[in-house]
Amino acid sequence: MCDPGPDPYGALRSRLVDAGLLIPSSVRGVYGRSGVFEAVTEGLEALVTRAGADQRAEVMRFPPVFPRAAYEKTNHAHNFPDLLGSVHTFTGGRREHLALLETYEAGEDWTRDLVPAEVMLIPAACYPLYPTASGVLPEGGRVVDLRSYVFRHEPSDDPARMQIFRQREYVRLGTAEEAATHRDLWLERGQALLSDLGLPVERVVANDPFFGRGGRLAKATQREQTLKYELVVPVANAEKPTAISSANCHLDAFGLAFDIRTANGEPAHTACIGFGLERCTLALFATHGLDPERWALEVREPLGLA
Repeated sequence: MCDPGPDPYGALRSRLVDAGLLIPSSVRGVYGRSGVFEAVTEGLEALVTRAGADQRAEVMRFPPVFPRAAYEKTNHAHNFPDLLGSVHTFTGGRREHLALLETYEAGEDWTRDLVPAEVMLIPAACYPLYPTASGVLPEGGRVVDLRSYVFRHEPSDDPARMQIFRQREYVRLGTAEEAATHRDLWLERGQALLSDLGLPVERVVANDPFFGRGGRLAKATQREQTLKYELVVPVANAEKPTAISSANCHLDAFGLAFDIRTANGEPAHTACIGFGLERCTLALFATHGLDPERWALEVREPLGLA
């Protein structure tokens, strides 16, 4: 289904919209999803849950916002200022409201009368976890199962590059060895899970999209230390496969930022596997066609569609 034409991303988007799988909005990268799309996504997530059953993970579900004060303890604004999402709101009285309405009705920039709220949109499902984990971890650390909508401001016609989408994560907090073992385990497990669904998955060393001049060094360092791997699949463009899952070691960055310590008092290391649920679903449609009822039984059955 991949189209190497001049605009493979727009072509795939049109097919998905015409099939009723994605419901477009007036903003690039913001979509509704059909019942068929959701059925595949829910089946995929249930499969991830079964794959992680042996982890005996703590299940936590956070909203897609978290405290601005916690955000400011991270390096996200330094590394990814172009992707962040800040929530603003109105806090004035009657006089300020009238002024806002005057600006609004004149078609001018009424948002200048808003002020920052106490929350930020989360850039990854694991971010709200770390402020709650401050202190000493139990012996053997923790494994936490997370899912949330996350926001990244990168408007695009590529249907796989949504501005708001869902991530499912298994996060490990513990020693450096425990974190690395978790990452490597889930890298193998994630690749097997996706391959068993008939996806032509490839594992690649990757880096995050660090911003600016300093970002070049950060990218090189991340790759040199092989801190991040992605599982990629051709979705719209066979020449540029799409990352649908990533497995990451964060070293002790979050341990230091949020005073999370191992049982022996050292800053905790963290690692995670993240599945982009919409991206995985799009990969299934791109690989097997837009009608799940016509997919092979060995794909339908694990997803609970048979």
